[in-house]
Amino acid sequence: GFATGNFVDGGMKISPPHMLETKRNGGLHMRRMAGLWAALLLVLALTPVQAGAVELPIQAEAALLMEKETGQVLYAQNEHEALEPASVTKVMTLLLTMEAIDAGQLHYDDVVTASAHACSMGGSQIWLKENEQMTVSDMLKAVCVVSANDCAVALAEQIAGSEDAFVERMNQRAKELGMNDTTFKNATGLPAQGHVTSAYDIALMSRELILHHPDIRQYTTIWMDSLRDGASELVNTNKLIRFFDGATGLKTGSTDSALYCLSGTAERDGMELIAVIMKAPTSTQRFEDATNLLNYGFSTYSLENVVPESALPPVPVSLGTQATVQPVLGENTHLLLEKAKAGSLQQLVTLADSVEAPVAAGSQLGTLTITSGEEVVAELPILAGEEIPRVGLPLRLTAAGALHPLKSRRIATAFPCVPFRSMV
Repeated sequence: GFATGNFVDGGMKISPPHMLETKRNGGLHMRRMAGLWAALLLVLALTPVQAGAVELPIQAEAALLMEKETGQVLYAQNEHEALEPASVTKVMTLLLTMEAIDAGQLHYDDVVTASAHACSMGGSQIWLKENEQMTVSDMLKAVCVVSANDCAVALAEQIAGSEDAFVERMNQRAKELGMNDTTFKNATGLPAQGHVTSAYDIALMSRELILHHPDIRQYTTIWMDSLRDGASELVNTNKLIRFFDGATGLKTGSTDSALYCLSGTAERDGMELIAVIMKAPTSTQRFEDATNLLNYGFSTYSLENVVPESALPPVPVSLGTQATVQPVLGENTHLLLEKAKAGSLQQLVTLADSVEAPVAAGSQLGTLTITSGEEVVAELPILAGEEIPRVGLPLRLTAAGALHPLKSRRIATAFPCVPFRSMV
C-alpha cells in the first residue's frame, strides 16, 4: 500500500491560472491563459498533501482511503484491480435512487409493489412476497441496513421499469463518474460473469452519494430497526456503525467468490473519510482493515476551510457601468492538510489594483496564497462577484471573457484558516 496526493477531480494539483503581463498602449495589462480557468473550476479544492509512503496492516486484496470533500486519495493498494464487489454494488443502486428522489421522480412515501422478479433474488433479503407493497423509505432502509436484494431490485424496477434498464443506467452513471474499472450486470451484486469494479471506483460512487445526497445518512447510520410494524427486525451488517466513533455508513458486501467487501464512511471534526476494502479474507478482517485506514486518516490529516477574517476590498473598474467590482473567494475553499502543517497557516491576498470593463462574473481578480512556514501549500483564486458591462457595451460575458487588470497589489495582512465544520 502507499499514500498519495492525487485528486479525483483533474488527477493532480492544478494551480490557479498564471497571469501574463504584456505591454499594450503603454500600460501593463494581464491576460489569462486560455482554458486554464475552466479547468480550475473543476477542482474541488487545492489540497497540497504530499504524503510519503506509509505501511498499514491491510490484509485485503485491495483498499483505498479517500477524503470526501476534496476527493483526495490518502492511501491505495491495488486500487484499480477489477474485483467482484458483491453487495457494495448497491452504492450505485442507492445513488440512482437518491438522484431520482432529488429530481422529484420518486418520493420517500411512494408505495412500491414487489414483482415476482424482485422476490426471486435470494441472498440477503427481507423476504418480500409478490405484490407486497412497501414505501420507498422502508425499502431504502432495508437496502442500507440489511442489504436486501429484493428491495434493491424493486426500487430499480420502480425507477427504470425493469432491472435490465436500471443496470443500463448504472453503467452510464459509472461512465459519467469516471469509473473506468467497472461493469455492472445487476442491481444487487449477486454473482454474475463480468460484474466487476475496483476499490477506486467504489470510492468514486460512494463519494458522489454521500457528498451530494447526505439524506442517505438517515438510513446508513441505523444500527437496529424494524419493518412491517415491528414484525421484521433489522440489524446493520456494517459493524462500524456500532463500534467505530463517527461512523456514517456505508455498505457491506460478501459472496463466496468476492469474499468480504466494504465501503465504510466516518466523520470526525468536519472531515468525512471513505475506506474501501475488497476481498478481505474474513468479515472481521474487513472491519479491522477499514478501522486501520480510518484511524490513519483521522490521525494524520485535517480539513480546513479558508475564510478571510477581513472583507476583501472592492477593486476599481474603469470604463464600466459601475465604479468598482466586489471580489469574492471561490466556492471551493477546502484544504486537506497534514495536521503538522494545519496549525500554522497564513494567508496573503494579492488583488488587481484596478480592472478595465467589461468584467465577467467569475473572472479572476487575484489570488489568496496559503502558506505554512516558508512553504506555499495552496493558491486559491479571488473572483469577480458580479458582471460589470463596459459603458455602451451591455453584453453578457462568460467566465472566459476578457479581463484587463492594470496592475496588481498585495494585501500583506495574514489571516488564520479556521477548521471546517460541516453542517449535518
